[in-house]
Amino acid sequence: MIAFLKGRLAHKEPTYVIIDVHGVGYQVNISLQTFGDIKDREEVFLHTYLAVREDAHVLYGFSTPAEKNLFLHLISVNGVGPGTALIMLSYMSVEELSMAIAREDAAALQRIKGIGTKTAQRVIIDLKDRIRREKDIEMTTMINPAHNTMRQEALTALLTLGIPRSAAEKSVDMVLKKSGNTITLEDLIKQALKAT
Repeated sequence: MIAFLKGRLAHKEPTYVIIDVHGVGYQVNISLQTFGDIKDREEVFLHTYLAVREDAHVLYGFSTPAEKNLFLHLISVNGVGPGTALIMLSYMSVEELSMAIAREDAAALQRIKGIGTKTAQRVIIDLKDRIRREKDIEMTTMINPAHNTMRQEALTALLTLGIPRSAAEKSVDMVLKKSGNTITLEDLIKQALKAT
């Protein structure tokens, strides 16, 4: 497996680049997002994925680990191949595409060329929980690290009580923001329940 390539940008097009790595030219298919990130550079570093097919070995490159991660999620969906995943990543940023999936916004996905109703629904059904879990991890690291465990425990309690995830997250984050470091888990849960 080729995990990344670092070298001189020998040729660039909006859909692919050729990277000279010590005299060997690697052709790498890319999204428009990656093209925008690297088009003005001479030296590049791309995270890569090697797709092995019967008739070819094809490299796909990404300027960020987040884009590669979302690409891998997308190609895990039945009916979404690497080409379709690159089109999706070209139409929307990683953040926009992740949010559309997490919010179950099929209409946003259908605005992408080649994505019909069935494909949009399949992507949402297969990936929404995975994307939401990743977003939860991102949110917990953005909040004061001292609150990470307490926040997670409070969310678990509220979800067990039947509070919807979005409402639980909003109320817990609001209470933590107001209280600073001076709240117990029990008080956090009580105040979050009142706020929902």
